[in-house]
Amino acid sequence: MPQYLQAGLWGLLGGSALIVGAAVAYLVSLPQRLVAGIMALGAGVLISAVAFDLMDEAYRRGGFDSTALGFLGGAAAYTIANVIISRRGAKHRKRSGSNPDAALPPAEAGAGLAIAVGALLDGIPESIVIGVGVLEGAGVSWAMVMAVFLSNVPEGLSSASGMKTAGHGPVYIFGVWGAIALASGVAAAVGNIALAGANPELIAATTAVAAGAILAMLIDTMIPEAAESSHEYAGLITVAGFLAAFVLSKAGG
Repeated sequence: MPQYLQAGLWGLLGGSALIVGAAVAYLVSLPQRLVAGIMALGAGVLISAVAFDLMDEAYRRGGFDSTALGFLGGAAAYTIANVIISRRGAKHRKRSGSNPDAALPPAEAGAGLAIAVGALLDGIPESIVIGVGVLEGAGVSWAMVMAVFLSNVPEGLSSASGMKTAGHGPVYIFGVWGAIALASGVAAAVGNIALAGANPELIAATTAVAAGAILAMLIDTMIPEAAESSHEYAGLITVAGFLAAFVLSKAGG
């Protein structure tokens, strides 16, 4: 199977968690702390992936300059885009509260769609990382895919609830999330194709850009929402996720 197709399928797997979250929002009502705990666990795994997979790999390929510039640039680009999306109703797109509809006031009829756009914004760096990971036969990082999946489930939960509140039916809601999941797969494949045979410094900078964007996303969205509901347990759960990913990365090495 071609590398770009492998990358696309892995990216699609990570994005499919959005559909899972949306389906759960329609079928059951999960305990507030359970969703927050899943989010905290995913945050810990993502932090570990950024530290031990992405930044180490970027530094190995391109040295400090490319890594540092890409890391700061990715964080800055994500922050600017996040501010724009948040002001249009997607501030709490990873809301894990017991009443998900509360994250989206009825007056903000377009908030659900804004959250969907925000999910795409969050998912692009993650998908690119998955695509780059398949380059040179290195294989995809299981820790990265797991973290992406865990972070996307509560996002799907939140947005599906908001869209339902705004009066949208299941065809619209699952159509939107299906398109975003497909876009995640396409982004992973495109990242793999675009960077195949590229200069190591360019690959390093791209990896670092994704790392900076992911870390900024964690601080701006996932961690505050997870801590809001899991309270004093958020730190412990996040550390457990970090340790699990750390063990996986070293065992795989």
